Amino acid sequence: MTRIIWISIIFLFACKTTSVQTKNELPAFDYQGHRGCRGLMPENTIPAMLKAIDLGVTTLETDVVITKDRKPILSHEPIFNHEIATKPNGEPVTEQEEQSLNIYQMDYDVVKTYDVGLKPHPRFAAQQKIAVSKPLLADMIDAAETYARKQKKVLPHYNIETKSDPKTDNSYHPLPAEFVELIMRVVRSKKIEARITIQSFDPRTLQYLHEHYPNINTALLIEDFDKRSLAEQLKELGFLPTIYSPHYSLVTTELLALCKAKKIKVIPWTINDLPTMQRLKDMGVDGLISDFPNLYKGIGMR
Repeated sequence: MTRIIWISIIFLFACKTTSVQTKNELPAFDYQGHRGCRGLMPENTIPAMLKAIDLGVTTLETDVVITKDRKPILSHEPIFNHEIATKPNGEPVTEQEEQSLNIYQMDYDVVKTYDVGLKPHPRFAAQQKIAVSKPLLADMIDAAETYARKQKKVLPHYNIETKSDPKTDNSYHPLPAEFVELIMRVVRSKKIEARITIQSFDPRTLQYLHEHYPNINTALLIEDFDKRSLAEQLKELGFLPTIYSPHYSLVTTELLALCKAKKIKVIPWTINDLPTMQRLKDMGVDGLISDFPNLYKGIGMR
């Protein structure tokens, strides 16, 4: 009986140790490249991610949607946004037709025939224009890992947003459980669980992740118009996320103190000017998300 008890204790200790080893350890200060580096390269593309690695980011921030054949791909919307997309015949996608170009109703072989890098961006004049399509999440990770090793850079962390909303379940994306499982299948296959955070404005995907993958970090995204208290937002979520990620305009010293007391990191989005970056860093945030990660050197990134 004593031998059985000791075997049980050793087994439990081994499980606990494994849990600690696979827990995502975040950078001391997290310099994130928003959609790679949207201000400089076409958003959510492999070239944007490689450029962000060149610029020294610690984390590649990206958005994921799901295709009809259940492949996670990089995209901020589950459609082809008229601001960035060109149809296979070379014609620009119009604002009137973009909602009909539902990626969840397209196989990836169709999705990759649309260009998202040649059309001049109306809000990012410095963005380099190149022919490029929306990549598979798996292909982006492979490219980033290979490039970082080749350039002798520290391997990046990944902050992946699930683009889901209760109003568009089963029409523009799968239900939260399937959404998370499809992403985690890729994450596990690439063996990068220790460098992954899943973020969302939709608490349901984070709740599923917390229950089924408790060792994966979660980030609760908060819109600038969400004026609820931190307590109300956390009550809806039902657990303490690893990261609280509000619009940068919502960050106050009081908010930072509340989060610190709960051991929740604060990483606001999306900051595109040096003075605001410096002010937030001086206030004590744990990281920043920017379309222009080239600015980070101005606040001390090495």
